[in-house]
Amino acid sequence: MDTETPIKEVVEELKEFGGDAVKLCYQCGKCDTVCPWNRVINFSIRKLIREATFGLPEIELEEVWRCTTCGKCPQECPRDVKQVDDVVAMRRIATEYGVAPPLLKPVRSASASLAAEGNPFVQERSERADWAEGLDVKPFAEEMEILYFPCCYVCYDQRLKEVAQATVNILNKAGVEFGILGTQDNCCGESIRKTGNEDVFKNLARENIKTFIGNGVKKILVSSPHCYHTFKNEYPEFKANFEIVHISQYLLELINEGRLQINKEFPKKVTYHDPCYLGRHNGIYEEPREILKKIPGLELSEMPDSREDSLCCGMGGGRIWIDTKMHERFSNLRTEQAIELEADVLSTSCPYCIDALEESRSGLNYEDVILVKDITEILQEVI
Repeated sequence: MDTETPIKEVVEELKEFGGDAVKLCYQCGKCDTVCPWNRVINFSIRKLIREATFGLPEIELEEVWRCTTCGKCPQECPRDVKQVDDVVAMRRIATEYGVAPPLLKPVRSASASLAAEGNPFVQERSERADWAEGLDVKPFAEEMEILYFPCCYVCYDQRLKEVAQATVNILNKAGVEFGILGTQDNCCGESIRKTGNEDVFKNLARENIKTFIGNGVKKILVSSPHCYHTFKNEYPEFKANFEIVHISQYLLELINEGRLQINKEFPKKVTYHDPCYLGRHNGIYEEPREILKKIPGLELSEMPDSREDSLCCGMGGGRIWIDTKMHERFSNLRTEQAIELEADVLSTSCPYCIDALEESRSGLNYEDVILVKDITEILQEVI
């Protein structure tokens, strides 16, 4: 009888932190059959859910931190168990009690940097808009059509700055009245929330909302599906509702309205990788493809595991900050699929995915075989 009370307490904590749906699991095993981890190692999300059902989640073990929150298992679950919410609930319990395996050391560093500088890279806030130096980028003003919100990766990572710069060049070419808030921006907080750190997320969200409202922001354009998901689906928890547009949606709109003209050919074979947070989580599949189809000379070929069945790059759920062994990277499998198609370019529309795919391209020695490009980088070449 001594264990009865602690078990009940843990189950209640799971419920409190959003993991109540574990009780719906009837152990069919469908989650394990679709989990991308089982393409590289043996891993059971079903086991984690089962342990949580009995109030026995092993929050100190690495397994709880493997989930990339890709959304594949809840998509297939016949009982609506909400595995992503359940895993995040376990992580919130771990964060609450200060339980963290050694692999989470970079997450702790990211968390401290988010609290201090508004970004996860231990970089100075004053450098957040350095990517825009030399470009025609104005500070946002209330009368402008749109606020461009580049995510932390696009602001600070040397490779991904090219995505922000391509975006700006396209917007200027289309005559869009836009601006940035630069050093006023904070990280959207999506990834740190998925690691269970609710306090840091809420602080970031409240600061961003205050900044947006204070500057008269109504419409926000984002490069990152993670920012899109957070602003659109999670910030309303704070009674904040802005119009959120992903760059793939907006570029197609500009092309269809005739504000953006495609003037050149792109004579290459291209394949497109669906980011989890753009596709499965938010249903945006066709807009990026429609943009690519409008480019003369471009041959678009589909990889296996596309659209609703897209293969996760491995960087979601806070895994962007956790080192993944080379042989365990889903992005390796994705890169191989593109190589098998004999594609010249592996395109996507997510900074996390670009980072993962670039690492795999380099690690697998395919740097001279295939390019990794955001759709904005392709479009920039043909306008």
